Amino acid sequence: MKKKLTRLIAVLLAVTLLSGLAAGCENLGKAKVKKFDMFIAMPGTELNEGNRAQAEITKITGVEVKETWLTGQSAEEAIGVMVAAKDYPDFIEASDGYQIMVDAGALIPIDKYWDKYPNIKNYLSEEQWNMCRKADGHIYAIPQFGIVNEKDVSPIHNDEAWWIQTRVLKWAGYPQVETLDEYFQLIEDYAAANPKHTDGTNVIPYTILCDDWRYFCLENPPLFLQGSPNDGSVIVDPDTQKVIDYNTTPIAKQYFMKLNEEFKKGMIDPEFFSQSYDEYITKISTGRVLGFVDQFWNWGYTAQDAIKAAGLNDCTYVPLGIVAEAGIEERYHNEPVLDVSGGLSITTSCKDIDGAMKFISDLLTQEVLTLRFWGIKDVDYKVGDDGLFYRTEEMRANAIDANYKADNLCPYAYFPQYEGMNLDGKNAWRPDNQPSEFFEDLLPEVKECLEAYGAETYVEMLNPSVPNSPWFPMWSFSNDLTPETPGGLAWAKMSEIKHEWLPRVVMAEDFEAEWSAYLDKYYGEADIDAFLAEMQAEVDRRIAVAAGN
Repeated sequence: MKKKLTRLIAVLLAVTLLSGLAAGCENLGKAKVKKFDMFIAMPGTELNEGNRAQAEITKITGVEVKETWLTGQSAEEAIGVMVAAKDYPDFIEASDGYQIMVDAGALIPIDKYWDKYPNIKNYLSEEQWNMCRKADGHIYAIPQFGIVNEKDVSPIHNDEAWWIQTRVLKWAGYPQVETLDEYFQLIEDYAAANPKHTDGTNVIPYTILCDDWRYFCLENPPLFLQGSPNDGSVIVDPDTQKVIDYNTTPIAKQYFMKLNEEFKKGMIDPEFFSQSYDEYITKISTGRVLGFVDQFWNWGYTAQDAIKAAGLNDCTYVPLGIVAEAGIEERYHNEPVLDVSGGLSITTSCKDIDGAMKFISDLLTQEVLTLRFWGIKDVDYKVGDDGLFYRTEEMRANAIDANYKADNLCPYAYFPQYEGMNLDGKNAWRPDNQPSEFFEDLLPEVKECLEAYGAETYVEMLNPSVPNSPWFPMWSFSNDLTPETPGGLAWAKMSEIKHEWLPRVVMAEDFEAEWSAYLDKYYGEADIDAFLAEMQAEVDRRIAVAAGN
């Protein structure tokens, strides 16, 4: 009996051991997935559970990131709540709240950890990384945009322009539209002749976004109307190299007077001053809006796709380089510019900093970059015998379908990325930049419009870019200003005043009286000279650095 019991125990032990070994072998093939969370302080769309491209990226990296986006708050408000609670996600794109996070000690210094991750350390040059360093010498954010691999091949104007629907231009016989007056006269004439949209609702001749920091759609056109490139916060005279406040120039007054005139005519959306970003995008997506000023990245990757998906082919938009008066050379198009005023950060709440750093590094490999921006091979794109990527009509239709994107595509758009060329050296970084794909994907109405103006791309609707001045762009400095300096305090006050008063100027019964009251407030409560002095000092510093001094 004793021997039988001993034998039974031995058998049971053997079975247990073999089961354990089998389970262990199975687990070796199923490495545990690391889960991180990320908050992006901008509106956006979350991926659906089971997203296919995300699952493929997870297979390669061993990581899945749950992204959440800004809703119902400003970036500063959302970040302020986090800082007060000292409770942060693993990753964050803090947007306007970046400096708040730095000041709160909520971010880890990237440069302390990057030696093991050359994909990150070599992502920028030493000079570029030095532009990202804070006063303590550390780097707390990785810029995601404007980093070009090899060369810029984009046929898309991703920057600011006066956008107008192709149906308006076609109706008028594809006229030359160069000045502020010509642009609004064309919209007025079209709206008078065609007051109804295809769905029976009234067209919206012109709308303006004023929501939060995006009110640049209202306040910064005077910079471009004068023929300056997008320095963002000031004009820098190319001859004298002196900064100029574009907010109060004669052209600024001319522009706001024109908006006031058009508002009184009923040409400007009566809800422009109160609409949210989401409401603005929804309006453009319906095809009702004939024209507006905006940066393409702010509306194009959402509203343009929605318009195409709805079959509103003649309601797509092309860019115009509008100036105040004939004879002014427009400078709307620039080469991609590195933005060092913020980016992707890892917070002090992250329990696995090395895991987070490795994930960022893995996202910068060719295999994963292709997954992020092209999708899954033979599902979202194909590869020709020449090695070039292409898509079928079905794949192109899928790529603009909001539901398909949420289920199948995972760009991890606010993680670091390369623009220009794919790391394979053959293809563009994303489909809409691939020349063959760009032309195949163009709607007939857009092709006709481009051809009428002697253009083959959206970029060619505008003057070609010219080499950037050594100080360009000044927004990379002003974006980083804080109220800790007199100029930074003035910059914040200027923004506050403009945000409140410029919609009032547009809607005023008596424009001259309201403009005068606005200027009294502007000069009376903001130390404009202190702001301009700090901007001038930075221009001079950048010129000296470029000269090697």
